[in-house]
Amino acid sequence: MKKASQVIISPKHHRESPERLIRRFLKKVKKERIVEEVRERRRYKKPSIKKREKQERARRARYREEQKRIRAQQRRTRKNK
Repeated sequence: MKKASQVIISPKHHRESPERLIRRFLKKVKKERIVEEVRERRRYKKPSIKKREKQERARRARYREEQKRIRAQQRRTRKNK
């Protein structure tokens, strides 16, 4: 089970427009991934599909981290030349 989300928006700051208040709310909701979770829970997913998707996300994350490490290493070698 996922942790309970706590998106707390205080009343408007001094001279804050309603649009800015809404923007702050949307930013916090997006950061907490609330909308994505609601969409995900609309339909049942078999445990095997959840597992497959989790493995795919982990594989992509490992790939991104590896690419980030490689780019940092290339930047270091360019600086030293």
